[in-house]
Amino acid sequence: METFSRREFLVTASAATLAVSVSPSFAAARRQRVFVGSNTPNGILAYDWDPATAELSPVGVVAKLANVDWITRFPGRDFLYVASEVDSFDEKPTGEVASFKIVKNELQPLSTRNSASVGTCYVALDHTGRVLLSADYGGGCASSFKVTKGELSPAVWTEHYTGHGPNTERQQTAHAHFASFSPDNNFAYINDLGGDCIHIYGINADTAELTSAGTYFAKPGAGPRTLHFHPNGHTAYSINELDSTVDVLEWDRTDGSLTPKKRINLLPEGYQGPTGACDTVISKDGKFVYFANRINDFIYGFHADATTGALTPIARFSCGGKIPRNFVLDPTERWMLVANQDSNYISVFARNPETGELAKEGKNYPAAAPMCILFT
Repeated sequence: METFSRREFLVTASAATLAVSVSPSFAAARRQRVFVGSNTPNGILAYDWDPATAELSPVGVVAKLANVDWITRFPGRDFLYVASEVDSFDEKPTGEVASFKIVKNELQPLSTRNSASVGTCYVALDHTGRVLLSADYGGGCASSFKVTKGELSPAVWTEHYTGHGPNTERQQTAHAHFASFSPDNNFAYINDLGGDCIHIYGINADTAELTSAGTYFAKPGAGPRTLHFHPNGHTAYSINELDSTVDVLEWDRTDGSLTPKKRINLLPEGYQGPTGACDTVISKDGKFVYFANRINDFIYGFHADATTGALTPIARFSCGGKIPRNFVLDPTERWMLVANQDSNYISVFARNPETGELAKEGKNYPAAAPMCILFT
């Protein structure tokens, strides 16, 4: 079957290279600690980030926790939460969910808990920082945990999904892949890639209990992987891994439901080869949205209407390597960092905040099987 080369996938930006002019205030910005989840026995790696030069200086291993797929923290609080994709933990056939206290840029273990099943690939905090959700890809399960001063309770709520989709290779069973919360924190969402749906729940932030509130059904075979809310407070983007599309959704605050508004194809017209969309980044001002593809190895940038959330394409950009598992904007939003899992490095690209364009070439920094990048 014919496949497209990376050159055929990329669209040349109007500017050959994005030059970043460094103002004195920008150059004086302090260096910042960055944690990277690694799908190796070493678990969590640390780097120091210099926003003036886009340099990532390796610090070393800060937590030996096997196969870390995701890390997150609550803004302004010194706690880190981790999803460890292992086949057994504490003599049970589950993954591991852990928490750490950040002390002088180092990690001190606080608590460890069993997830609901194997393949724990994601954890997410609600907007109060008191509820943590985990998603188990392999076992098709989700769990909630109550958070008290960074420590995790045993699982308060669990659910095992039983749906499946038409893709016989990837959707034989349910695959919980992502957890998120509505802008008002009244609802929680679990993306089920195997079941072609997003499970919707009401959430009690005091108890960490979830109650069923409905389901959003994607196109059969699409494989909804992640869900991100636009800053306008009513638009959400669900990226579908298996067919590399994006469902632009309208969120209803009264019942938490999601209604499709538009479906966007991330692939060139006529392309029929293997593909795999994976992640989403939204600029803080809501003017730009980026989607990554981890099979064809590109990032697709869009202008976003601040009011409606409607997307207009800018260009496809290089991700700098193979399998861009996760990508983020640095706090200045002048740089895009990409965790290229199979290339074993993090690629850094200059970004033009006015146009949203990324530089055609970037810098690469070694990182063993990087899965997730987190600025503290």
